[in-house]
Amino acid sequence: MQYFNFIGRYKAKGKYKKTYRDVKESYLFRIRWAVSSFYFGMGLCFSSWASRIPTIKAALHLSDGQLGTILFALPVGQLTMMFFSGKLVTRFGSHRTLPFAILMYAFSLTNMGLAQNAWQLALGLVSFGISGNLTNISVNTQGIYTEGLFRRTIMTSFHGMWSLAGFTGALVGLGMLALKIGTYTHFLIVAFVVALLVAINVKYLIRAKETVRPEKKKRFRKPDKSLILLGIIGFCSMASEGIMFDWSGVYFKDIVRAPGPLIVVGYTSYMIMMASGRFFGDRLINNFGRKKVMQISGIMISTGLFSAVFFPYIIPCTLAFMVVGLGVSTIIPTLYSIAGKHPTIPTGEALTAVSSVSFLGFLMHCLLLAILLNFLVCDFPLLLLEFLAFSSLLWLAELKQSNKKTRKYFFFIIT
Repeated sequence: MQYFNFIGRYKAKGKYKKTYRDVKESYLFRIRWAVSSFYFGMGLCFSSWASRIPTIKAALHLSDGQLGTILFALPVGQLTMMFFSGKLVTRFGSHRTLPFAILMYAFSLTNMGLAQNAWQLALGLVSFGISGNLTNISVNTQGIYTEGLFRRTIMTSFHGMWSLAGFTGALVGLGMLALKIGTYTHFLIVAFVVALLVAINVKYLIRAKETVRPEKKKRFRKPDKSLILLGIIGFCSMASEGIMFDWSGVYFKDIVRAPGPLIVVGYTSYMIMMASGRFFGDRLINNFGRKKVMQISGIMISTGLFSAVFFPYIIPCTLAFMVVGLGVSTIIPTLYSIAGKHPTIPTGEALTAVSSVSFLGFLMHCLLLAILLNFLVCDFPLLLLEFLAFSSLLWLAELKQSNKKTRKYFFFIIT
């Protein structure tokens, strides 16, 4: 019942002559699977690229330093497109921008398979980042529209499909390497699969355009305090995820001193639990509410990391990393879900604002760690992560005290 006003913000277009509220439940589930397939396609493209990084590095004869510099082209493309993605989605509708963006995402992937030197790879990564950011905003806009039709939380399951695609892409990459299939052929096969998913599911995307507009068009507007607070929580969460991605293996090697192949146990357990948590996180949120689940998530992250620091042994650390994975699984999907239902700002633009601030956390953790680790011990990243998890709890409490214009609305959505 809490989404009736939300549904009223959209109107059916094209072949749909009646509001989505009147369609059959079976058709709503078909829409859900269609949107899920786009999340899967996006995750498959990214994980396929990640699985081939070592191969591309060897083929182009790149040093570690050169590769690190070139990889920075990806976030450059993403940050560049952040200024335009929300406005494009609002103007043309996510049902138009999403198919175009994800096809360009797959096309950019194949181009990187053709790179013959460093500058071509860097140019391909910029294109990959640009199309990836537009895909991200478009697919999450569709996810929020779909969630509004179901009138219950389903956003974390969409992100679970992205995580599932990550595992799938890694396994496919291993298979391609075992069969000695070239990088370009691998990427071309992935692009074909993505194009097939688009062709099958594009007609089920929600054809809607926002009817909400700002009351007065101003060249410069004061940033919405509620979205800033959501972005800060996302900043802490994305920085935490970045530290886990980059540092879990190093921690198991240098602090836990895990033997050989067991170095990857911590990262693997973290990823498995994060993906699993996204598939049953919706049920927890529907039963206990967004705010309580996010608070528990922050506590789980802090508890897990304190345990990993104070008990640096293989079994306790593996269990601790599993708890951390469960903790971070629902935060970003929940933040996107809340931001997309802002009462006065169009969904695409609200998502862009929150994801932009959040993404800075994913980028800046590398710079922050590079500076601090010159002076501090190896387990400091996990202590920093504990601080970020605790900070997210404080900002969540502050969110309830947001500006008067949206206070009642956000309190209603969160609880």
